[in-house]
Amino acid sequence: MGDWKTTDGLPRRRRHRALSPLREHLRDTFWFAPTAALVLVFVVWSAATAADDAILTALRDAGDEDAVGDLLGIAEDAKTVVTTISAAMMTFIGVVFSISLVAVQMAAGQFSPRVVRIFVRSRITKATFAVFLATFVQSLLVLTSYDSQRDPSLVASIPLVQSVLTLILVGLSVVLFVMYVNSTLRLMRVAHVVDLITREALRVVANMPLDVSAEEPVGDTSTGTGPGASSGPGPGSGPDLGPETARISHHGRAGVLRDVDIARLVRMARQSGVVLRLVPRIGDFVVPGTPVFAVHGGPATKGLRALSFQVSVGAERTFHQDLGFGLRQLSDIALRALSPAVNDPTTAVQAVDRIVQFLSSVAQRPLGVLLHRDRRGTVRLVQPVPGWTELVDLAFSEIRGCAVASPQVTRRLLAGLDDLLGAVAEDRRAPLVRHRTLLTQAVERTVPEAADRAFALHPDRQGIG
Repeated sequence: MGDWKTTDGLPRRRRHRALSPLREHLRDTFWFAPTAALVLVFVVWSAATAADDAILTALRDAGDEDAVGDLLGIAEDAKTVVTTISAAMMTFIGVVFSISLVAVQMAAGQFSPRVVRIFVRSRITKATFAVFLATFVQSLLVLTSYDSQRDPSLVASIPLVQSVLTLILVGLSVVLFVMYVNSTLRLMRVAHVVDLITREALRVVANMPLDVSAEEPVGDTSTGTGPGASSGPGPGSGPDLGPETARISHHGRAGVLRDVDIARLVRMARQSGVVLRLVPRIGDFVVPGTPVFAVHGGPATKGLRALSFQVSVGAERTFHQDLGFGLRQLSDIALRALSPAVNDPTTAVQAVDRIVQFLSSVAQRPLGVLLHRDRRGTVRLVQPVPGWTELVDLAFSEIRGCAVASPQVTRRLLAGLDDLLGAVAEDRRAPLVRHRTLLTQAVERTVPEAADRAFALHPDRQGIG
């Protein structure tokens, strides 16, 4: 995404690419990369076949039958290797991925079921599977190109280039296999998992427009009956959108609102001369009939009736435009680690480390409503996002309730809250102070011994270093 400036001096903003939602949805699938690889291998095999035919024709035109015989011998030697590859590759694929799925299942049970999406979105995983399948299919195609004739003057095909290409794919498969094993083993390490989650969450923050509105969304984001639901935002709650003239409801299947096509929505709003307001948040569960868009400043023309097709609804949340999804996953990992069945406070501390990192990254950002503008700098789409208080509550409420019996976690929580208190502005300290006070009160109420209470309430960035 490129940054840009408007002529009126507005802050730099990121322009959303039209293919961004499609790219993200394809990354959440496992079929696209292998399918594309199979199509590509047919194209490459056809080109290699043409090259082999051209070489054979050139040698015969030159009358060099000895060279044809030499190439035929080389190809016959390579046939043994190609035959072995075709027989072993599919079995190898099945064994490798069966073991890998067991490892992913163990990681999901240890950390959170949401970590499975890391495996699905992994580029190394998809590339490995795609190259394995491509190698298998290529070996079969090469075997069909071998001629039963052994006479150099009668042979119609010598798949030399095809055989070399197959050997190259085998070498690439070996390299990718080593990388894939390393990637899968890292998936079973909590430090790597929370690092991946945090990086994706921070990428969402980096892609947010820098000019946003107030801490609270415009109007009511759930029922449409709050202030500003019919007449626009109240004073101080955002830009003047004009009166609300229509609402567009969701007509697809029920599910989680995964993302919206921001680039197309901005273009449609500009062409109709209106401002669109997304009513639910990304990550909300919507059912048919749920209001999705509010139209401000103009009538809902026939073209705007297609707005409901610019939203993506699925079975689970994604990182693409969901600001709170990263915190949700980090909190889930910490909660599972603090459960009596697991009892792993060190993992919880690692999750808290990343929670503090994420909150620090958004500490100086305005939150609540994102304003998406057209090329002229006019607001065309208003998108609600969680405010600072909501993010802090999501980060600490559940963990704080489960951490009272673990001094390692309470000490880390206190240190994290103190660090955030020193990093945020005065108007954002209230939720942090509230969670610190509630944590202190819970420890004082639960831990009977004064020395244990003092130890549990001593801030420590390592928990118990």
